[in-house]
Order: sequence, then C-alpha cells, then structure tokens
Amino acid sequence: MEPAVPEVIGIDHIYFSVSDMTRSEAFYDLVLGQVLGFRKNRFSLNGDAHVQYYNRQFGIVLRPARVQQPHEPYAPGLHHFCLRLDSVADVVATADALQALGVQATPAQCWPEYASDYWATYFTDPDGLRLEVTNFRQERRERMQQWDALA
Repeated sequence: MEPAVPEVIGIDHIYFSVSDMTRSEAFYDLVLGQVLGFRKNRFSLNGDAHVQYYNRQFGIVLRPARVQQPHEPYAPGLHHFCLRLDSVADVVATADALQALGVQATPAQCWPEYASDYWATYFTDPDGLRLEVTNFRQERRERMQQWDALA
C-alpha cells in the first residue's frame, strides 16, 4: 500500500520583494490593512527590515529587493497575485474602497470569459505587481465541499 499523500491545506505566506519599503508599506497599509483588515507586524531577518501583513489564513511579507528592476508579469516568475473574498458584494465594496483611497483599481465587474460568476477588480502595486481580488465562485465552493466525491 502506498503512503498517503499529504494534503496542502493552504498558503502559509508569500514574500514580495519591493524596491522601496516605505512606498510599498504605505500602499499595502491601505490595501491590506485598511480595506481588507489584515494585521501588521515588523521583524528583521539577516539585517533586512520586513513588514508582515497577516489574517487568520496566511501572511504577506514585504522585504527589500536586492536587484532593482521593474516587475515583468510575462517573464518567468509571478504573473499576478489574487485574493479571494466570499461574495460578489465583497468584491464590489473592495473595489469602491480602494478607489476611494486613491488606489487605481478597476471597477468590479463580471468576467464571463473566465466563468459565468467570476467577478474581480484589478490593480497594481508600486513595483508593478498585478493584484486581483475575486469572489469565491460556485465551481471553487463545490470543489472544496465535494473534494472526496470528485476523485
């Protein structure tokens, strides 16, 4: 009998290397802190200042970049980062709140080319990292709830 494969149960943390800690911290204070309710702490690792934003699910850490170059979403590496909210109403409220704070977020809208119930807003961080906020779509809910039956 083969050993059981461990199940990944979530993302623990993700690191963003940023060109300007002060500028990025101000941006993420708005996006993650004010609008999305993340908490924040600071720590130093190997002499580098880090800022961590976290909620009960996972953390996003800012660290100083060691190489100064613009983010290119079509180069190897991270294309974009998407956060999931519970509902379409949450996506609309988030887009509105971001815009009210001066973040250049797109209006929340449905993107039926992705899925009939796919709602999202898109915006970019100070280093050009593309960010998205979307709703918890029915297909994703069903996958999570019926995982064992779908095997």
